[in-house]
Amino acid sequence: METHYPFTLPPLPFAYDALAPELDEKTMHFHHDKHFAAYVDNLNKLLSDRPEYQGWSLEKLCQDWPELPEDIRQGVRNNAGGVYNHDLYFKTLAPTPATAPDGELEGAVIREFGDLTKLKAAMKAAALGQFGSGWAWLVSDCDGKLSIQKTPNQDTPLPLCPLLCCDVWEHAYYLQYQNRRADYFDAWWLLVDWPQLSRTYGDFLARRPRCPHP
Repeated sequence: METHYPFTLPPLPFAYDALAPELDEKTMHFHHDKHFAAYVDNLNKLLSDRPEYQGWSLEKLCQDWPELPEDIRQGVRNNAGGVYNHDLYFKTLAPTPATAPDGELEGAVIREFGDLTKLKAAMKAAALGQFGSGWAWLVSDCDGKLSIQKTPNQDTPLPLCPLLCCDVWEHAYYLQYQNRRADYFDAWWLLVDWPQLSRTYGDFLARRPRCPHP
């Protein structure tokens, strides 16, 4: 998607019914076409008469929102995060994904978590432990070390490198799973596009800035 204003809604990267039965067609229409689209529209409205901030990248808006004027600060925080998070969420799902990471990501998962089962358990604990709305994340620091994070509302884990995110806002699953967040997580996990994540992690390692050490 565009790196700065005006932002546009990227198309869903698969057919609306492609993730069924884990995530059904109705959920995809509402989640992508209504909720994701609303964050894009609201962010553009907030920036429409603020040309001095229209050149800010989406990542800068997500990280540096405290520097914005008070009248748009919280709105940009919420909506820029909503755009960033949903863009990654849909990009990391696939109808027929491989069941495990490979390459450098596979090694990092083993190194940090022991195996993929333990990674799933850690991320599921974060998803279920997020009170109210928010996200569970698999991220990397600039040394390539993986960790699990959780954020409330539409906050992001930036400047860490987000690799994977599970949306635990109720709009992501309530039409199909009602209050069964654990069932939704298990279904979502089956759709994770591990080949894509493996490429993303490998590309990140190739271009990362090294973390300063004392």
